[in-house]
Amino acid sequence: MDIYKNAYFIIGNAYAGKSTMVKELAKTIDGIACTENYHDQLLEGLDPEEFPGLTYTRDLKDWHDFIRRSPQEYKDWLDLTQKECEILELRILPDVLKEGRLVFVDTNISIETLKTLVPCDHVLVMLADPSISVKKFFDRPDPEKQFLYRLLLEEEDPEAAMENYRQGLMLINSQEDYDKFYNSGFNVIVRDETRTVEETLALARKAFGL
Repeated sequence: MDIYKNAYFIIGNAYAGKSTMVKELAKTIDGIACTENYHDQLLEGLDPEEFPGLTYTRDLKDWHDFIRRSPQEYKDWLDLTQKECEILELRILPDVLKEGRLVFVDTNISIETLKTLVPCDHVLVMLADPSISVKKFFDRPDPEKQFLYRLLLEEEDPEAAMENYRQGLMLINSQEDYDKFYNSGFNVIVRDETRTVEETLALARKAFGL
């Protein structure tokens, strides 16, 4: 669709460097970066009946309930939330694109939908070993991750609570999902700890034809 001709999307799993690459591309090419969770700008006005996934955390009274869910409940909620995020992104992006600049998006839009919006060279898949999300989730200084970590430590059995949460992370960062991204038909960059940000940027620009 012509409306998305200046949009470039990055999809993939956790810890692959998607947010970093969106920012680097926008900075280097004087574009616009729609970074992770940019759809949160619409969060406050969402109807919980229309968007039960996104408003679950918005309206949550006790965050201990969030970490106590079973791994399957966690995955089901995240799957629902990603579908709702797609709806919001498709509301926001047309206005962003009106500026006429290139727009780089760390997106929740599904593989299937992206194939209806843009040519294959407007989508880049970035992937990391699925086990990284489990091993390093709480290593990052992100305030939200450290908040969850503190909640887990407050549980009656912190070790069991941590294991339950890790099982959820494993479920949402499965090998099955990795393979789906890898075989999507889009260009793929797999995380390599020996590669610099600049080298990855060069690969991304090549994949996008920029």
